[in-house]
Amino acid sequence: MVSDFSAAIFLAALIAIILFFIWSFKVKRLQLIHKFYLMLAGSYGLCVIALLGMKLTSRDNTLALMFWDACTNTMGAVMPVFCLCIALIFVKGWQQMPKKTIWLFVIPVITILVVWTNPLHHLHYRVFSTIKSEIVFGPYIVIAGIYSWLCQLVSLILMINFALHNKSRLYMLQCLMFSLGCLSPLTVSVLATVTNSFPITATPLSFMVPIILNGIAIYQLHILDIRPIAMQRVLDWISDCYLVLSDKGVVISYNKPFEKILASGYGIVKSRYLSDSVKKEDVYKKTAIYNLLTAVTSSREACSTISYEQAVTIDTGEGTRKNYYVVDVTPLYIKEILSGFVVIFKDVTQLKLSMQQLQDSQARMMEQERLASLGQMIGGLAHNLKTPIMSISGCISAVENLVEECRDSLEDPDVTADDYREIFKEMEQWFEKVRESSSYMSDIITAIKGQAANVNTNVDATFTTEELIKRSMLLMRHELMSSGSRVITETEENCTYTIRGDVNNLVQVLNNLLSNAIYSQKQVGGGDIVIGVKKDEDNLKIYVKDTGTGISAGVKERLFRAMVTNKGAHGTGLGLYISDAVVKGKFGGNMWVEDNPEGGAIVGVSIPLSEVQEEKTGKNKGD
Repeated sequence: MVSDFSAAIFLAALIAIILFFIWSFKVKRLQLIHKFYLMLAGSYGLCVIALLGMKLTSRDNTLALMFWDACTNTMGAVMPVFCLCIALIFVKGWQQMPKKTIWLFVIPVITILVVWTNPLHHLHYRVFSTIKSEIVFGPYIVIAGIYSWLCQLVSLILMINFALHNKSRLYMLQCLMFSLGCLSPLTVSVLATVTNSFPITATPLSFMVPIILNGIAIYQLHILDIRPIAMQRVLDWISDCYLVLSDKGVVISYNKPFEKILASGYGIVKSRYLSDSVKKEDVYKKTAIYNLLTAVTSSREACSTISYEQAVTIDTGEGTRKNYYVVDVTPLYIKEILSGFVVIFKDVTQLKLSMQQLQDSQARMMEQERLASLGQMIGGLAHNLKTPIMSISGCISAVENLVEECRDSLEDPDVTADDYREIFKEMEQWFEKVRESSSYMSDIITAIKGQAANVNTNVDATFTTEELIKRSMLLMRHELMSSGSRVITETEENCTYTIRGDVNNLVQVLNNLLSNAIYSQKQVGGGDIVIGVKKDEDNLKIYVKDTGTGISAGVKERLFRAMVTNKGAHGTGLGLYISDAVVKGKFGGNMWVEDNPEGGAIVGVSIPLSEVQEEKTGKNKGD
C-alpha cells in the first residue's frame, strides 16, 4: 500500500500540479511542447489522485482498489509516450505533431483496454493484491513493460545524440535535464522488475523526476520561449533563406524558405552533417552544397565572413526556374571559441530581374532617342541631297549639250582639233563636279546608315576625332544652316586622336550636343558654335560650346542624372540622359557641363586616355 510519507509527497505534488495548470492557462503559453508537458503533468496528477484514493480505501474493498489501480496503470501507460513525444518535439523542432506519431499510442491504448477488462481474461493480473509479494502478473505485462522501457530508452538516446552534435551550452543543459528525467523512471522500473524489492509507489515516485526536470528545461531554460518562436516566425516569413551549422558542420536549424528551396531538394536534414547530403550520387546537381561547404571551410580558416553569389534551379512542378542568392557565411564565436556558422541566402532574384528590366527600358529609351535623332536627320536629308542632285543634273545637261555640239561639228571644216580639245576639257570639268557631288552624297548616306544601326551593338573598331566631327557636320548641316549658326573647331595643333569603339555611338552623342547648342543659339539669333577637342592628364575631352541662353542652375544640378530639360515644352530631357548612358557604357567615360564665360554653356564628353591613342601629324588640325 501507499505509505504515509509517500502520500504526503504525492499530495504536495498534486497541489503543485494544480497550481501549475492554473498558471499555464492564465499566461496562455501553450505551444506544442508545453501542451505535451501539461499532458504529462496532468497524467501524473491523475495517477497521484488514484494513489491517494488507494491510500484512503479499505483493504477489504477489493473492487475499489482494482479501480484505483486501473487508473494508475492507465496513466502509467501514456506517461512514457508523452516523454518520448517531448523529446521528439525538442530534437525535431516540430510546431505540430506529424500524423504518423499517432502509432506511438497504439500499445498504450491496448494496455488501457487490457487493464480495464482484466477480470475477463486476466492478461494483466492473474492475481490482484495491494501487497506486492502476493501479486501474480499476466503475460501482457511483459509487452507493456518493454514498450514503456523502449519509449524511455529512445527518449534518452535522442537527447544524448542531440547533445553530442550540438555543443551549445544551452542545448547541453536542456539535454542534461531531459536525459536525467528519462533515466530516472527507466532505472527504477528495470530495478523494480529485476529485484522485486521496490514498493508499489517506487515507479510513480520516480516519474516525479522527469516532471520536475522537464519543467525546468522547458520553462526555466526557455525552450520555445515566445522570443525564439517570434523570431522563427519572422525568419519563416521572409524570402531569404538561413541555415545554422555547428562548428563541426552539423545542421542545427533553418527556416521554411531554406527547407522548401534547398533542404528538401538536396537532402539536408537537421541534426545531420551538411556534408552527408552530397555523399549520394547525382553530385553534379549539388554544386550549391559543394560551394557552401567550401565557403564554410574558407570562413573557418579566415575567421571572417565569406560572401559569394549562387544560382539555384528550383523545380516548381510545372517546370523549373532559377533563383539568385548572395550567400554570406559568418562564423559564430562564444567567448572567442568558434561555436558554429550562420549562413544567409539573400534572395536577389527580383533585384536581378529589376536590373534587367531597367537595362531593357534604358535600351528602349536609347533606341527611341536614336530613332528620334535619325528622324530629324532624315528631315534635313532631302535638303542635304537636293543640292548635289541638282548639281549632277545640271552637269549632265551641260555634258549633253557638249556632246550634241561635237556631233554637229564633225563635218565642219572650220572646227579644229584644238576646238575639240577645249570641249573635252570642259566635259572633264563637269565630270569632276559630278564626282564631287557623288562623293558628298556617299558621305551623307554612310553617316545616315551608321546612325541607323542599333546603338546597342558592340563594334570593336577605332575612329579619329576628325572622322567624328566630319560625320556630325554632315548630318547636322541642314539644321545648322536653317538656324543661322556656324560651326568652328578648336583642336590641338599637329596631333590627332584615335578612339577605340563604334563611331556611330559617339556621333549620336555629339549630334545631341550640337542640336542643344543650335536650339540655345537660335534663341539669340544664331552665331558661332564651337566643337573642341583637348587633352588633360587623364582624359580626352570633346565639347560643344555656345553663346546662347545657357543652362539654369536647377537643371544643371540634375543634368545627366535625371531626365530634365532646359527647353520647356520643346524638350523631354531624354537626349542628355541617354547620351550619358552611352558614354559610360560604351567608352567608360562621363559627361560634364560648365558655364561659358562668354555666355551660354559648354557641354562635353570625357573619355579615359586608356581608350585613346594620340598621333603627331605634323600639321595644324584646327580651323
